[in-house]
Amino acid sequence: MKKLVKIVCYVVVFLLFLYANNQLLVVTEHVVESEKLPKAFDGYRITQISDLHDATFGDNQQRLVEKVRATNPDAIFLTGDLIDSRRYDLQNSLDAVAQFVTFADVYYVLGNHEVAVNQVEEIYEALERLGVQILPNQSLEIQRDGERLTIIGIEDPLMGKEPQQMLDEAMATINPNSYKILLSHRPEKFETYVENVIDIAFTGHAHGGQVRLPFIGGLIAPGQGWFPTYTNGIYEAEETKMVVSRGLGNSLVPQRLFNLPEIVVVELKSR
Repeated sequence: MKKLVKIVCYVVVFLLFLYANNQLLVVTEHVVESEKLPKAFDGYRITQISDLHDATFGDNQQRLVEKVRATNPDAIFLTGDLIDSRRYDLQNSLDAVAQFVTFADVYYVLGNHEVAVNQVEEIYEALERLGVQILPNQSLEIQRDGERLTIIGIEDPLMGKEPQQMLDEAMATINPNSYKILLSHRPEKFETYVENVIDIAFTGHAHGGQVRLPFIGGLIAPGQGWFPTYTNGIYEAEETKMVVSRGLGNSLVPQRLFNLPEIVVVELKSR
């Protein structure tokens, strides 16, 4: 009998461990400093949501929404794979977005799953109705106290264009000296962002490597393969920084290990 109780306890602990790895939301905060950032944007807070994949965090997404609200964002960046092509349920993800727009400006670029499900227009239209700013290979300036910075968005390469071509379209008319923030789904295109002198890029797609190993990092990521380079945190090269979110949901592999669902917060500081 004692042996059976032990086995049951081990099974319960193991199941709780698996549940926590998929459901325990964490907030990761970064401070990014730049001499190029206009003084008016000192302290500007960006909360990034990536790779939700139709995951559910509480009734009406309340656990997720309250975590995001508590980060006190000036802007929320949705960097793709809001839905999952294998279990498409747009409304489940819109339940969260509809609440995000009530307390922050929300910006969106699509990921590969939106393209794969062949519902890009439906998704764009639904988000626009909620008041989300869609950035399909476009840029816009935002203003604070008379100073400006530029937010750029590019679509996923599955739409049929290479990142450089999309950036050429999005950046055709911007001030080249402005502080440039990029929303893009794919971190493996980092070199392209560096070549275009993006100040800070926000990406996802890698799911943190799905399984994270001590001293090694992520195990595998789409577009990068085994032991990927870009899975988590901030990467720097020349004048460019890239933020990679571990994301929130799962797709082909239904379980995360040592890789909790992540909300990323970046506070910009002017030096």
